[in-house]
Amino acid sequence: MIRVRGYALPSGEVVDLYADGDRWTTDPAPNAELVEGWLLPGLVDSHTHPGAENPGDPLDEAVLREDLHRHVDAGVTAIRAPGLAGDPPSWFGQDPDVPRAWHAGPWLAQHGQFFDGWGRRVSHAEMPAVAGAQAARTGWAKVITDWGPDDEVVPVAVLRTVVDAVHAVGGRVAAHTQQAAGGLAAVAAGVDSIEHGMCLDPAALHTMAAQGSVLTPTLSIITSGLDRVRAAEPSPRRDWYLNGAEAHGPLTCAAVEAGVTVLAGTDSRPHGRISDEIFALVHAGLRPHDALAAASWSARSFLGLGGLTPGSPADAVVYPADPRTDLSLLDKPTAVILRGLRVR
Repeated sequence: MIRVRGYALPSGEVVDLYADGDRWTTDPAPNAELVEGWLLPGLVDSHTHPGAENPGDPLDEAVLREDLHRHVDAGVTAIRAPGLAGDPPSWFGQDPDVPRAWHAGPWLAQHGQFFDGWGRRVSHAEMPAVAGAQAARTGWAKVITDWGPDDEVVPVAVLRTVVDAVHAVGGRVAAHTQQAAGGLAAVAAGVDSIEHGMCLDPAALHTMAAQGSVLTPTLSIITSGLDRVRAAEPSPRRDWYLNGAEAHGPLTCAAVEAGVTVLAGTDSRPHGRISDEIFALVHAGLRPHDALAAASWSARSFLGLGGLTPGSPADAVVYPADPRTDLSLLDKPTAVILRGLRVR
């Protein structure tokens, strides 16, 4: 039995909770192991693709478990994988040593786009039915709305039909977009989450906020190679990426100011680097409190998970001091509690 006591974010108020199986309770339990400190409800990586070494590789169960263990070591108790290289095994999201998990199955892309060997390429006519069937299985469907800077964008009418088909089965739609036109099409179609969102017109943010579409900017991976891109020979593709990536931090800050829910996601390897995304969000101008929200309580709310309250899932990450005042603590948690068990 685990007992956690300390200052709980986001409020900073003191809580004293016991893990009763996979639920927090205030009912005392004798001989419970006490863990004290500053408490987060459990970190969430809302955009990660574990299980394959390289784009196009098949899903490898050993790699998948290793990737998920790296997430847990970093304090990540839940992930959302908007795209996997194959159907995950039955233990995915279920075993006590791996995070809770949501996934969208294979990416859905237009013919001629996306990585060879990954996802599923479908026609516009097929896309709504395929997306609806996928969401009926897993709760999510992921559409590659655009790919390269000059590639065709999935038309708004098609995306709206996809959204209708997925919502009809109680699912949600995630849309990859890095073009201005693709971003506007995804917002106009009413998708549930914009993935990346590079080059998105800031004028669309108020619409996103009003309809509840979230933004997962994957800021750290988009901006990490900016020096390399700046040093490259000028070209239309280089200029497109450079302009979009340089504006991505300010876009993310504008999204928060507009009332859009922003989620933290790391995208690609190496896994277990949710702190990199939090650092990138703060570097872009978000308050540490808001950056942690994107990686914890806001993301958990979006996925239907509670926080450090009685009856909520028994997840927590414990730090020796307030991580909002010292973000370096994110890489040094005192303890990680997952499903009521101390896993680190």
